[in-house]
Amino acid sequence: MASGQIDNAFVASTARGNAHEPTYSGALSFMRRKFSKKVAGADAVVWGIPFDAAVTNRPGARFGPQAIRRASAIMDNDPQYPFHHEFFDTLAVVDYGDCLLDSHHHQKTPRTIEREAAKLLKSGAFLLSLGGDHFVTWPLLKAHAAVHGPLALVQFDAHQDTWPSTGISHGSFVAHAVEQGIIDPDRSIQIGIRTHAPDDYGIKILYGYEVEEMRASDIAYAITERTGGKKTYVTFDIDCLDPAFAPGTGTPVAGGPSSARMLSVLRQLNRVDIVGADVVEVAPAYDHADITAIAAAAVAQAYLGLLVEKKARA
Repeated sequence: MASGQIDNAFVASTARGNAHEPTYSGALSFMRRKFSKKVAGADAVVWGIPFDAAVTNRPGARFGPQAIRRASAIMDNDPQYPFHHEFFDTLAVVDYGDCLLDSHHHQKTPRTIEREAAKLLKSGAFLLSLGGDHFVTWPLLKAHAAVHGPLALVQFDAHQDTWPSTGISHGSFVAHAVEQGIIDPDRSIQIGIRTHAPDDYGIKILYGYEVEEMRASDIAYAITERTGGKKTYVTFDIDCLDPAFAPGTGTPVAGGPSSARMLSVLRQLNRVDIVGADVVEVAPAYDHADITAIAAAAVAQAYLGLLVEKKARA
């Protein structure tokens, strides 16, 4: 413990540098990053959105941000695998904490998330969001599209989320995004789908059985080709993974890929112009030994690894 201090999330004087504190104690920000509401100068901002009032099956994803932060504590001290980098030597990252939502007036939730996300994006930082159920991606997409224009969407998921809905649902955000011109379906792709919805809206789908037969490099190539250099938002619903690797989620579907394969896919997306990302649907009440939270934390870590490499190429 070279620094001789603990609780880096509170006492850190900079957004860079590793924490070097015991993995089993201390304040649990994401990867021990400094908690701060001041984001000026940050390369990336980690933000929790504890919302699960849009679920159609098991609730509990409101506790997802807490679980992901807790699982991420072990990732800080060593060079981050498989990127061979000390991320925070070059990447300034802060943990902005959570979005404050009115649990008695859910109709306010979409606008609250979108408004807060827009404020964070105005700083120029990469926004890495921790859900929350998958509805939260809808206002996040709107905020990102307001900055970048219509986006390519890369969606890791067991579900298409193209169901019709006029209310707040975690199964409809993709339909809304296509209908309102927020995403470009011709440059969007869904990976790991294991259910059927009424409409695919022209989005390319790699079904679960197809993913099972493909190498990670082939999946990454399909994503890169589909997005075609367009500014891209990546959303990772943890139920993309088979329940063996992610039991702690609201709508698990058998027949999915392993965490190893999907992390390998993410590792190979360095040619995709990713401008924002999230990981959602972690519901720790159904988890075992933090399996799901650890997988989600690794997904979020992979996003930062890609950002480190992107910054190095700039």
